[in-house]
Amino acid sequence: MSAHHFNMDHQWLPFTPNRHFRTDPRVVVAADGLHFTTHDEQKILDGISSLWCVTAGHNRKPINEAIKKQLDTLDYATAFSVSNDKAFEAAHMIAELAPGDLNKVLFCSSGSEAADTALKVALAYHRARGEGHRNIFIGREKGYHGVNFGGMSVGGLPANRKVYGAQLLPRVDHMRFIHDPVHNAYIHNQEPVWQEDPLVELETRILALHDPSNVAAIMVEPVAGSAGWYLPPKGYLKRLREICDKHGILLIFDEVITGFGRMGTNFGADYYGVVPDMLNFAKGVTNGVIPLGGVICRDHIYNAMMNAGSPEHVIEFFHGYTYSGHPVACAAAIATLNLFKEEDLFARAAAMGPVLGDAMHAAFKGLPNVIGIRTLGLAGAVELAPMAGAPGKRAFDIFLDCYHKGVLVRAAGDNLVICPAFTVDKSQIDQIVGTLADSIRRHA
Repeated sequence: MSAHHFNMDHQWLPFTPNRHFRTDPRVVVAADGLHFTTHDEQKILDGISSLWCVTAGHNRKPINEAIKKQLDTLDYATAFSVSNDKAFEAAHMIAELAPGDLNKVLFCSSGSEAADTALKVALAYHRARGEGHRNIFIGREKGYHGVNFGGMSVGGLPANRKVYGAQLLPRVDHMRFIHDPVHNAYIHNQEPVWQEDPLVELETRILALHDPSNVAAIMVEPVAGSAGWYLPPKGYLKRLREICDKHGILLIFDEVITGFGRMGTNFGADYYGVVPDMLNFAKGVTNGVIPLGGVICRDHIYNAMMNAGSPEHVIEFFHGYTYSGHPVACAAAIATLNLFKEEDLFARAAAMGPVLGDAMHAAFKGLPNVIGIRTLGLAGAVELAPMAGAPGKRAFDIFLDCYHKGVLVRAAGDNLVICPAFTVDKSQIDQIVGTLADSIRRHA
């Protein structure tokens, strides 16, 4: 099957240079295990879990069968004033995995929706408890919280924000980024140690500027995944929790990437020993097979909303989506979570993480244009010096080259990211890393 079999005149591809794509189409038509089959019958090793999603590998029969059975039983039911059995079961399983008293699950369909849902919950919660003046959000430079207006506003990736100007939320500020390229360029299976406190600015400038009594929530990724797998300094998230507690600010962890095993634990919150007030999830919860996302809230948030004093027939939180708790998506989540448990895949991710890190540091350190390598959990990034006048082009060219050599990696700015499925084996890690190393040399 050639590219001429596809009419490419109508699909506008997301986060893709569409003009270039038409000259070099990359179309997958099948997948199994850790491999794609392309339109031209090439086998591609999926080195990125298809954007952090397919963590149990492609074409897993238990998930497929659960979806087929659910379609034959209950295809869809409204989520407004009615629910379905699979939504209750999935919510229970997710809450059981979450740390602390993160027990209440609000479903949606994506990480972007989860981010905006969490921001709305924060505003409604403070209003319910008589502090509606808390309406300022704080994010972090280079943070990513999806592409809806709330998530973009709190997010800190300039390219995602610059076109939308005044339509972004007005009362948002951003903490400094968490990477020190001078002292922590090369990090392997450890938390970077800073000589200074990166949160000093939050307390002495940002909160002082806005007054902490006006701040509703702080949202961060435990690890900055979309920007290129940047790791928080040792003690950073615990210190952030302390600051939020001190000032009555909600702490939201965006775990769309770090949730469900990527760190070798249930969530990044478990890895770092911090319980946030809300935890956003998506991607791996269904192995990427069907869209599902959500926000897990602590009991005190739910209780405040339920006890705000409105009559029992009145909706407590005016928010929701047509597909909140979709029965087929929840059936996929139940099967995925069962598969994680039966195959002990989070423990496998924990075991394979150092294998990936060892391979990346051994292969990439000292190569031309390599200025940093960061590995922790079953993920890692190699950072390249930007090409003069063309930031991101070196990484993009290497991404294309790797694809045509049979390996899918992810270009994120001037970073190349590897985050394979938890079922990856050492030979596949060696192939991914070796292919990328060869390409870095070719593009020196």
